[in-house]
Amino acid sequence: MAGELHVELVAADRRVWSGEASIVITRTTEGDIGIMPGHAPLLGLLVTGPVTIRSQDGEVVTAAVHGGFLSVADDVVSILAEIAELADEIDVKRAEAALAQAGDDAEAARRAETRLRAVEAS
Repeated sequence: MAGELHVELVAADRRVWSGEASIVITRTTEGDIGIMPGHAPLLGLLVTGPVTIRSQDGEVVTAAVHGGFLSVADDVVSILAEIAELADEIDVKRAEAALAQAGDDAEAARRAETRLRAVEAS
């Protein structure tokens, strides 16, 4: 159907979210990107960051994504993540503790911050 995207958010271990959307916002190695119906074909490398999906019925789905790939073609958006967690699946206290314990581990801090940003955005 014209004017909508079919979105698949898949992690290595499961399908996280699937449905029709009006926009997807995610982060690639080139920076943040917004995808709307009619977007040019694209293949991108995802970095740790939040993914926001606005479904056709207005629901906003937010997930913390940790690496993977993004594919866009013919209004189909495939997000193939190494790890993906919907905001409502994230344990905030655990993410805060992980951030506090990250110390000099920049990647661990980035993962914890992404989880917390996903929860805040939802």
